[in-house]
Amino acid sequence: MIIDGKQIRPIWLDEDRFTVKVIDQRQLPHRFVVADLTTVDQVIHAIREMFVRGAPLIGVTGAYGVMIAAQNGKSASNQVGFIIQECERIKAARPTAVNLAWGVDRVLERVHAASSPAARIDAARAEAAVIAEEEAENCRLIGVHGAGLIEAVSRRKNGSTVNVLTHCNAGWLACIEYGTATAPIYEAFNRGVDLHVWVDETRPLNQGARLTAWELGKHGVPHTVITDNAGGHLMQHDRVDMVIVGTDRTTHTGDVANKIGTYLKALAAWDNNIPFYVALPSSTFDWTMTDGVKEIPIEARNPDEVRYIQGLANGRVTQVLVPPESSPAADFAFDVTPARLVTGFITERGVCSASEPEIHGLFPER
Repeated sequence: MIIDGKQIRPIWLDEDRFTVKVIDQRQLPHRFVVADLTTVDQVIHAIREMFVRGAPLIGVTGAYGVMIAAQNGKSASNQVGFIIQECERIKAARPTAVNLAWGVDRVLERVHAASSPAARIDAARAEAAVIAEEEAENCRLIGVHGAGLIEAVSRRKNGSTVNVLTHCNAGWLACIEYGTATAPIYEAFNRGVDLHVWVDETRPLNQGARLTAWELGKHGVPHTVITDNAGGHLMQHDRVDMVIVGTDRTTHTGDVANKIGTYLKALAAWDNNIPFYVALPSSTFDWTMTDGVKEIPIEARNPDEVRYIQGLANGRVTQVLVPPESSPAADFAFDVTPARLVTGFITERGVCSASEPEIHGLFPER
């Protein structure tokens, strides 16, 4: 994406230093910080602590983590065994997003096919780069297919403003380019559609207020940050035309795991007869699970993410304790929206309903 006149991605490889560089998204929007990843421990820390987040980006980060494991294990007596152990550690960094294991395993397969330490490093680097480019292209295509849905609403409204509500950050910061949920928004905006985005703040880490609002603002897309609880009110008063969210794991039967609070938005949309779309690349489908509510692991994170809130005060980024210091807190990172509440999926191959037959119709090879 173009940010302040510069082409930038949330992850890239410094070939000269053989260093993976990532935007530390914890610091946005008030500080722009780039972190270097040269060890598997640093990769795991970046994933767990959410320097990087969002299913496609986590997958690409994991893929580059295999390359780092191959590089750091080049002198080990059993390089392949070392890489396999490191891959298991990377895959355990965050349990909900299926892209992480997918990216790691795909690169590991290429490593197994190589016959020397140097060849394994080269194979891992090449495959990680291929995955990054494929995910960027998939998100571009999601934008192309999804923009038509926004244009259809615009035509029904005779060109008046289309109001889209989104939750969390499923933009280019969570992907490589374009985003998933934001890709149709950017594409429709670039085509000249009059639109406006309601941006859920998305507690507890405020990825909507911090990241989605920052992204949309940089691209010039009209938007308004709202509290997480305001969506239902806006829907009741005809101020939301459609909801588009991303996902960290979706079963091939249509159940969707996404940032906590997504389920409540889907319920409100259902009650008000508002289309609820989920945008995702095929890498985010879990082709083994059938019951998302029962089977998808839900990550429980550090309760301090709930207890404290981060912001800018007197020119400094700081954290502030909100509840009583002695009050316990719980931090569930995701919830699952059942397929029955989902209007459709926007994928790189087109739009389909949230049903197993239509999903497999788009991806018959699965």
